Amino acid sequence: MALRRAEFARRRKELMDLMGDNSIAIVSSSEVKIRNRDVDFPYRQDSDFYYLTGFCEPESVAVFAPGREHGEFIIFCRERDPAKETWDGYRSGPEGACKDFNANDAFPITDIDDILPGLIEGRQRVYSAMGSNAGFDRRLMEWVNVIRAQSRNGAQPPEEFVALDHLLHEMRLFKSAAEIKVMAEAAEISAAAHIRAMQHCQAGQFEYQLEAEINHHFAMNGARESAYSAIVGSGKNACTLHYIENNCELKDGDLVLIDAGCEYQYYASDITRTFPVSGKFTAPQKAIYELVLKSQLAAIASIKPGSTWNRSHEVTVEVITAGLVKLGLLTGEVEDRIKDESYKKFYMHRAGHWLGMDVHDVGDYKVEGEWRVLEAGMVMTVEPGIYIPQDCMDVAKQWRGIGVRIEDDVCVTKTGHKVLSADVPKSVKDIERLMRPNRKVKAKSASKAKARSKTKVKASAKAKTKAAS
Repeated sequence: MALRRAEFARRRKELMDLMGDNSIAIVSSSEVKIRNRDVDFPYRQDSDFYYLTGFCEPESVAVFAPGREHGEFIIFCRERDPAKETWDGYRSGPEGACKDFNANDAFPITDIDDILPGLIEGRQRVYSAMGSNAGFDRRLMEWVNVIRAQSRNGAQPPEEFVALDHLLHEMRLFKSAAEIKVMAEAAEISAAAHIRAMQHCQAGQFEYQLEAEINHHFAMNGARESAYSAIVGSGKNACTLHYIENNCELKDGDLVLIDAGCEYQYYASDITRTFPVSGKFTAPQKAIYELVLKSQLAAIASIKPGSTWNRSHEVTVEVITAGLVKLGLLTGEVEDRIKDESYKKFYMHRAGHWLGMDVHDVGDYKVEGEWRVLEAGMVMTVEPGIYIPQDCMDVAKQWRGIGVRIEDDVCVTKTGHKVLSADVPKSVKDIERLMRPNRKVKAKSASKAKARSKTKVKASAKAKTKAAS
């Protein structure tokens, strides 16, 4: 489901209402980034730029000028060029920017130095994403200096320069019904991809093969890009929080932690599940897993309007610390271990983050020094975990190398919350049931494939020996 033009128009109006009269906002598109030599990375539009325009092309600048007589929304973009479009694809051009994206005016990007100073002149305040693009910041000052140079002739340069983030990112924090629907679709695609990975998991595979199963499902369902680099960590690799090598072999007896989410229509999903390679948890794995799950369920239950951002994290700390003491991984009184933060030896990160167009989305976590109060329309992750490194010699051997994280995407509603990623099983019973069907058949097929491979190797070796003689 693509967002409609009216959604972008509503956002522009809201922003310009917040900016007030006698102001102007200038937003630049993302730059094309070189991957190597003459090959570029796949292009992805700047989130702020797309949020306000829906325009996906590089080398573009959007201008928002409240009260402008000839239209408040202006785009500078590349002109149509049949020769270049033959190589690189369709360009909207200024005419398409007006026709397809509702710009009131549009000009070639090559004319921006001549036109933009005239749009800025006479405006008291200039809003921009100051500090995020040093090159564009310099260009903005050059345009302002053109106006200053004409001040003796009556030109009026702006008096204030204001970071656009404060207004725009506050808007992005609150998702509309249309945005939540897209995010639910992203979570649905990602949830099915995680299920696919669980069902295809076999000892002897490599982590990257599970990653391939996930990416295959993303692409086959309209989400060609991941929202971030997937983490597929088996065994001790699950204890490395941002492990992305994904190149180790899956072994019976190990857990595998998958943290992966697609980007769909510019909106991210972010899901983590941990499950046994063999399809069956060992007793120590089950104990740690159920402790993490208990903390996550308690944290999700705490999410509702009027609660604070930090409350869900506090809940996970309380549950996990009590559980670690009970299991003997920590000693002493639970309150003391929370106070001295001993739990951070095994649970060192926070329980979540905002989620939206960016996987770690924009929005303040504190307001005037106090943890933010949750309101309907906010979307957040809840992702507690326990990580016991392989070389952690001060705990019993049975616990070493166990890493567990469980993560879901949660939307704050008017009456409580909704888990957008609820389709992925996460109880021990449900995971083991999901992984059980056809497991023997798959294992048998894998054995046959390995046998065929060995036969081919032997045949090749014999052929080479015969040829040499």
